[in-house]
Amino acid sequence: MFSYRHAFHAGNHADVLKHMALVAVLRHLALKDTAFSVLDTHAGAGLYRLDGQAARTSGEAGDGVLALLPAQSGEADESPPLPAALADYLGVVQDCASRHGPRAYPGSPFITAALLRPDDRLKACEVHPTDAKLLAQNLESLGRGRQITALREDGFGVVRKFWPPPSRRGLLLCDPSYEIKSDYERVPQLLEEALKRFATGVAAIWHPIIPRPEAHQLPKRLKALAQQAGKPWLYATLAVGGEAPKRLPGQAKAHTRLRASGVFIVNPPHTLAGQLRAALPVVTQRLGKDRHAGFQVLTQG
Repeated sequence: MFSYRHAFHAGNHADVLKHMALVAVLRHLALKDTAFSVLDTHAGAGLYRLDGQAARTSGEAGDGVLALLPAQSGEADESPPLPAALADYLGVVQDCASRHGPRAYPGSPFITAALLRPDDRLKACEVHPTDAKLLAQNLESLGRGRQITALREDGFGVVRKFWPPPSRRGLLLCDPSYEIKSDYERVPQLLEEALKRFATGVAAIWHPIIPRPEAHQLPKRLKALAQQAGKPWLYATLAVGGEAPKRLPGQAKAHTRLRASGVFIVNPPHTLAGQLRAALPVVTQRLGKDRHAGFQVLTQG
């Protein structure tokens, strides 16, 4: 149950998609004066080192955020400006590095913390014992007091405790590892409960795109729940391609990297689809490995 550690995957292409969308949603929530709250159900350690042993072991950040950052600083004077959503996300990443070290990468709690206003709130949940301890330490180092709370809890159960937020404005972020097959059942249950309790809240759910029936069915189930509730939704995917190496007879199965993921958002900001449609072609061009690379942004409502 406690095998997954996001430190091995921090800054990969899935984080690029998820965190670029997260920054855009938080920016939109901050346009209104009324405070908002963020409930992060699977927060991880909050802050990662891309030069640490875990990240160097996988090398995934090199094919993710690290392949995008040089574009921010301008590789050539004639380079066109980056799309706004991508530039904003990379700016948050670079600001984190300036504060916490040149190879620091912010997980979703640190991205959220960077964009909170004084009256906004964050509750970040993590059940992995090691990462929960690191999360509490990392968030405490920000010195934000009660504005930011780290909870060692099963994130799937916190909606009943903390949703809706007192201000009736908020974002629910759910991105479990999906290493446990039951996650594919618990995610739709979480969204259903969230919509019953707070139908106008924003809910963002990340998932891997892998050749498993339950993974294929998950976005369909999420769409059905949003449609039953009469709520608009957005579904964005990013695939970087890259063929799996062929296994020789008798050879042990090699570890294969994730090649695609998606983020499903209920009650998305009306500007988000356009922002992602402008940014994802650039991301795909820079991170794509072969003809299997691509993206899509689907909306309804």
